[in-house]
Amino acid sequence: MIRILCVGKIKESFFRSAIDEYMKRLSKYTKIDVVEIDDVFDNNIEIIKKKEAEKLFKYISEKDYLITLEIDGKQLNSVELADKIADTLIINSNLVFLIGGSYGISDELKRRSNFLLSFSKLTFPHQLFRIILLEQIYRSYKIMNNESYHK
Repeated sequence: MIRILCVGKIKESFFRSAIDEYMKRLSKYTKIDVVEIDDVFDNNIEIIKKKEAEKLFKYISEKDYLITLEIDGKQLNSVELADKIADTLIINSNLVFLIGGSYGISDELKRRSNFLLSFSKLTFPHQLFRIILLEQIYRSYKIMNNESYHK
């Protein structure tokens, strides 16, 4: 099973449509769910990250393999990501991807992370990045199943 944990809600219908499409496509290969937590508002960035972490930890068990999405994480190409997902799911039945909030994730979440993954040094809007992540997970399943899609 794959779970995607996200800070913030998707409000725009065009983003929601794209997310729904990839969720539908992925349902052929795996059980997948997306958990959205509410944004935290405060003047102190560390308090924001701490409160977001408290909410996110409620959805992470000790058995989960946690991949946090971070600018300073390791960059993989699509085939390497497919291999990472396949290898992880052999050992761990639960794979969790975590997309943090606007200020990143807390040090506590970083320490809990099993793998720090970066898609780019660029900064993406969180709503768009969720779609990019879902598309790459879908691409990974197509690669793992030797199906045409990945070029």
